[in-house]
Amino acid sequence: MKIIDLEPGDARLAGELLPVLRELRPHLTEELFREVYEKGYAQGLRFSAAYDGEGVCVGAAGWRIIDNTSQIRKLYVDDLVTAEAARSTGVGHRLLGHLEERARQAGCRYLNLDSGTHRTDAHRFYLRERMDIVAFNFDKALDPD
Repeated sequence: MKIIDLEPGDARLAGELLPVLRELRPHLTEELFREVYEKGYAQGLRFSAAYDGEGVCVGAAGWRIIDNTSQIRKLYVDDLVTAEAARSTGVGHRLLGHLEERARQAGCRYLNLDSGTHRTDAHRFYLRERMDIVAFNFDKALDPD
């Protein structure tokens, strides 16, 4: 398995990574994804893609390094998904390992992510990966007006 980071404008983002990412984020169109990445890149957003031995993208991770007062420096995972056909084959484990190494290289104290309450299979995976449940996340939808 090979994991690479993809920069904005890389054709593999739309052609290879986005189809996998859409398994987690079905609302993303190619145009919206491009717009989010272009804006998010300036805020530290990065994407990593995992490829199997045949060169097929089987996993995607969106992440960023964040400095804040609660955890000082952390690598925050916005998105982590393994293609359905490749689940339970070690892709998620390898992607998390890649992100953990990036976090260590950047001097992060934590690797952190949020997961929807309905994603119980993902929660089992994160717990197996020795991640702890340490907080609640609260949202309030805002009207676009």
